[in-house]
Amino acid sequence: MIPIAPEFSRIIRVDRIPASGMALDIEAKPAERAALADRFGIPSIDTLRAEMTLHVMASGALVRVTGRIQAQVVQTCVVTLEPVPESVDERFSLSFGREVAEEIGAEIELSLDEEDPPDPIVDGSIDVGEAVAEHLALALEPFPRKPGIVFEGGEEEAAGEAEEPEEKPNPFAVLAQLRKNKG
Repeated sequence: MIPIAPEFSRIIRVDRIPASGMALDIEAKPAERAALADRFGIPSIDTLRAEMTLHVMASGALVRVTGRIQAQVVQTCVVTLEPVPESVDERFSLSFGREVAEEIGAEIELSLDEEDPPDPIVDGSIDVGEAVAEHLALALEPFPRKPGIVFEGGEEEAAGEAEEPEEKPNPFAVLAQLRKNKG
């Protein structure tokens, strides 16, 4: 399997992060934004920048990244298929940790209340650009609509159908009728 290179890669060596932490500002170039827009299936990403702080913990075994993503994107309206500009301004935080060999077949418990497990530190490095791209994808409106556009007949009709279930013939009604006719 050939590894796919991330469109917006910013590799940081963990051993180069000072003990006091590291402030970092990154911005996507036009070609990177175009490649990310293609990956996310949206018309364009006009701007993408992130400010973040990196802190090394546990003697380099864990890196905590906190920051803010700001972007201007264009999505497609799910009703009219017209362009919908969207501003993204999201805070994020994540951790990177040294890879721990997991037992094959071991059970993993996940909880919505707990923080995600750390992303791996690979060969002593982390890719903060790919982390920003992933958080941008999560921040995008999943069903963008132009202002004032309402999908006619969708939610209202579906709600009406849910309230009035279709009457189905009772399969035992025939047996009950036979029993009535015999007796």
